[in-house]
Amino acid sequence: MTQGLKVILLACLLFPVGILPSRGQGGDLLLRVLLKEVPEGQEVSLLLPEALGPLRARGEAQGVWVEGRVQPFWEFPGPYFRLDGRTYRGGVRLLVQGGRLLVVNQVLLEDYLLGVLPAEMPEGFPQEALKAQAVVARTFAVNRSNPRAPYDLCASEICQVYLGLAVETPRHSEAVRATRGKVLSHGGKAISALYHADSGGMTAGSEEVFGKALPYLRPRPDPYARGPKSQWQLAVSPKGAVAALKAMGLAPQAGSPGDPPVVLERSPSGRVWRLRLLGVEVEGPEAQRLVRNLGLPSALVEFRGWQAEGRGAGHGVGLSQWGAKGMAEAGYGYREILGHYFPGTFLSDLLLGGVSGLEGAWAAR
Repeated sequence: MTQGLKVILLACLLFPVGILPSRGQGGDLLLRVLLKEVPEGQEVSLLLPEALGPLRARGEAQGVWVEGRVQPFWEFPGPYFRLDGRTYRGGVRLLVQGGRLLVVNQVLLEDYLLGVLPAEMPEGFPQEALKAQAVVARTFAVNRSNPRAPYDLCASEICQVYLGLAVETPRHSEAVRATRGKVLSHGGKAISALYHADSGGMTAGSEEVFGKALPYLRPRPDPYARGPKSQWQLAVSPKGAVAALKAMGLAPQAGSPGDPPVVLERSPSGRVWRLRLLGVEVEGPEAQRLVRNLGLPSALVEFRGWQAEGRGAGHGVGLSQWGAKGMAEAGYGYREILGHYFPGTFLSDLLLGGVSGLEGAWAAR
């Protein structure tokens, strides 16, 4: 456990619903979000507020070059700045690591969420679904907080999509405010709060995709998931199959040019667990990785020759966004939605205090 910025999780049972009285917000977690990596020697331009104007910087072997001066790192405290035509709340830190210049946004957690929610869930979804997404996104970020690393999160879908100030909307912002400081916890720590677009009617256990079983990420029926990819059909080409295998360091076996995908075993949620393709067999999370490399939306799929027929979109672990939408439309509140997708967890207040901090996440989204 690290020292520095710390949290206390005040737990209360999430499902059935019951929340302990809030003791107030002692502050806000400062996150470090990687916006861009720039090769050493290549310049990057930042636009700072008002009279400060544009600023040029680049990474060098000796450190960060900023307008003719080299220093170990460079910081601007905010309250906002602009990078590549996009405005971000908070400040910016430039540092060099591994021969690359890292552009890191230093932003308060609640401000960060204002730029995450619009990128991760449509504005037209019910407010209770937006609230559930806000709690999950906040928990994901807190779980990834790691003072020992140069940054906590990236701004792409590898972590959570973060698009800054320009995408903020009143409905998303209200969902963030209504759930301020709320995180999901298990065993006194923020959980690995994973989510995806559409479960296809059944969520997946965490071990099916990420190789580690967690008690609150179990396969669960998801009857309210009804999205544009709840059912789909796609053709897989032999040429694409070869490329998918090679991307994993595998190659078709000799004499098997026409061997289409065949599911040999399924996981408890019904997803592909063991797959044969062009004479090659893969198993477990690697089988799901191969399905994704084939360009298919989900591993909840049947193969009829080279034709794929499947349900859902995404890895299927944790909260299903289209399922949350359906539950909200059916009258469920955000606490009940979270209780369904993360059984056995607690809805907790995140307070800043003098106790041990959170460990980093075991797996990215």
